Amino acid sequence: MREHHWFAEPTTPVSRRYVIWLIVAQFVFYVALLGPAIVGIGVKVQQIVPDEEKTSALGTVAGFGALFAVVGNVLFGRLSDRTTSRLGRRRPWIVAGTVVMTLALLVMALGQSVAVVTAGWCLAQLGANATLAPFIATIADQVPRFQRGSVSALLGIAQNVGILGGTYVTQRFQHQVVVMFVAPALLAIGAMVLFAVILPDQRLPERPPPMLVQEWLATFWVNPVVHRDFALAWASRFLITLATYMFTTFRLFFLQDRIGLDPDAAPAAVTVGVLVYTVALIACGWVAGRISDRTGRRKMLVAGSTLLFGAGTVALAHVSTVGQFYCVEAVMGVASGIYVGVDLALVVDVLPNPDDSGKDLGVFNIANALPQTVAPVIGAALLAVGSVNNQNYTLLLYSAGVASLVGALVVLPIKKVR
Repeated sequence: MREHHWFAEPTTPVSRRYVIWLIVAQFVFYVALLGPAIVGIGVKVQQIVPDEEKTSALGTVAGFGALFAVVGNVLFGRLSDRTTSRLGRRRPWIVAGTVVMTLALLVMALGQSVAVVTAGWCLAQLGANATLAPFIATIADQVPRFQRGSVSALLGIAQNVGILGGTYVTQRFQHQVVVMFVAPALLAIGAMVLFAVILPDQRLPERPPPMLVQEWLATFWVNPVVHRDFALAWASRFLITLATYMFTTFRLFFLQDRIGLDPDAAPAAVTVGVLVYTVALIACGWVAGRISDRTGRRKMLVAGSTLLFGAGTVALAHVSTVGQFYCVEAVMGVASGIYVGVDLALVVDVLPNPDDSGKDLGVFNIANALPQTVAPVIGAALLAVGSVNNQNYTLLLYSAGVASLVGALVVLPIKKVR
């Protein structure tokens, strides 16, 4: 890959206006995207397939969609790095991607077969990641090292409050699927347009040299030997995300099959569980981010929170009531709050090159998106082991706990951050 250094790492404090609109846009966007991802797809699947086919159909939709997210995030991250538009590197993608996502969610809402819903979710993931890759890259562009913990903590809190909002929208409009899928996405278009307006976006000072085919293929690769710390952070994120989606993909069905809630009551229980989780996350996330900025220490906070999250997934294997489920959600919320308050800052600290932040964050986001592809497949297989009804949740949750444990351990050898 040709070496180029157009931009230096930011060193001046980022503006309050940028931070405020970053958080607002993140919140609204995640209401639109993760409401369908966490609950909406499950609700839609139950409307179009027999009950005995729901887990396999959900795995198909979620798995293929996540595969498109893997490709989309890296590709659009690289394209935004090299964009020479007068509007800047990031703005055009942030707005256009949200529009594509909205149209695709409409396709999902109207679809009456697994194939159509799957195609809609794949397109939605492409659009969403055309937005997310440059959106997150603005942190590397704009936020100096000494503010990254605080900003990434706020971003993580906004994301998880957005998840809560998305689950509430899904519960409220579970019988009005067009509203459930499309209305929040229309608001997301407005939020991203406003963010794009206030963003002090960078413009390339010159047109980058044409890329060879092998250089485009290298877009999906960061050498793990040369950039060892980046590779370790990638592996840790992959494992904790795998553990998360091994459960959350099937959480709606867990409440029905393991705790005995009926299909109409389960979405409300998911919403309350996410509320408990989010309150705990908010309480811990900002504090963790501030601590990491003031002390410069990130590794132990990331490793400890990952370990605690794994303990929570194992504890879920032993719950038998909704109340117990909420208690474990609170523990996992504490763990996730510490994690989101620190992890993104750690990742940005170990990026190889400021010029390629969109591409490198896209490669890193494979660790977010790839588990979403394999987790539904692995989860469905684990649920089927020794169970005629595909309900071996104990094996599923213990496996997620082991993935979290390993994810905590691989953070420790990172050298570039304390």
